[in-house]
Amino acid sequence: MNKIKYLNLFFAVAASTMPAVPALAQTFPAKSIRLILPYPPGGGSDTIARPFVRKMSENIGHQVIVDNRGGAGGNIGMEAAARAAPDGYTVVMGLTAQLAVNPALFPKIPYDPIRDFEPIMMLANGGYLLVAHPSLPAKTVADLIAIARKRPGELLYASSGNGSGGHLASELFNGMAGIRTTHVPYKGGGQAMVDTIAGQTQLLFTPPISSVGHVESGRLRAIAVSTTKRISSMPNLPTIAESGVPGYDSGVWYAMLAPKGTPQNIIARLNEEFRKVLADPGIRGFLTKSGVEPDGGTPEELGKYMRSELAKWAKVVKAANITVD
Repeated sequence: MNKIKYLNLFFAVAASTMPAVPALAQTFPAKSIRLILPYPPGGGSDTIARPFVRKMSENIGHQVIVDNRGGAGGNIGMEAAARAAPDGYTVVMGLTAQLAVNPALFPKIPYDPIRDFEPIMMLANGGYLLVAHPSLPAKTVADLIAIARKRPGELLYASSGNGSGGHLASELFNGMAGIRTTHVPYKGGGQAMVDTIAGQTQLLFTPPISSVGHVESGRLRAIAVSTTKRISSMPNLPTIAESGVPGYDSGVWYAMLAPKGTPQNIIARLNEEFRKVLADPGIRGFLTKSGVEPDGGTPEELGKYMRSELAKWAKVVKAANITVD
């Protein structure tokens, strides 16, 4: 009889504790959430993050606060996020540089994109425009490849610096197209754009938001888009992949992650809330106008994509012998 009473007591206690895990997801979030951004205020990623967090704050009834932690190519902010408590109240928006390029570019970084983080959702991705000075007689990717093969090493391409997105996009293009062009690094995208417009350099991979005005004015010629899909703001401009370099894909993607060990039910809740924000017409319109395409998806899809991008850019960095200044 005592044994039966004991078992009844055991099952009663067990049953009373079972709802604890689901309840955690139901009550989350119960306070403000910190979004670490590994860049200073005022930049492109900061501009994209601000409207997103304002909308999420409205949706969840708690503040989502942007914590800018710039420096060292984003490594400082990523380290801070990796060391934060894995409770769902700290998330980070990492870009291609931090999540796929820096591990190959720097001799040592203070975090591991896979080991130290839980993927939540791909927020958005944006391609580059491959633009040329009008004096270069190339209107298509095929034209450009033909010219470069006839004049190996003579065509100059600008970038905002060694290891920058434009530098990597150009070297990936060189390798996949089987051509050789010469890199001219600058200390920022502004001067790279000025010299390409002036004809000091002939080629440039640049974000649409920085170059559309120059293309429309005729100061630059847009040849193709760097991502696998055409951009909605320029639907008639073909991609590099569909123009003779199949499989080419380069751009900037923005991903949401949490510190490793964050409970999976909290990851699922964050994914749900991020999707709600991304579904808002105002947010989608803002992102599109900013030159990036809204994405979404599952944590598993983001994790798989991060692994493929890490492998891809490691090969590019090694093949081109790219080093940071």
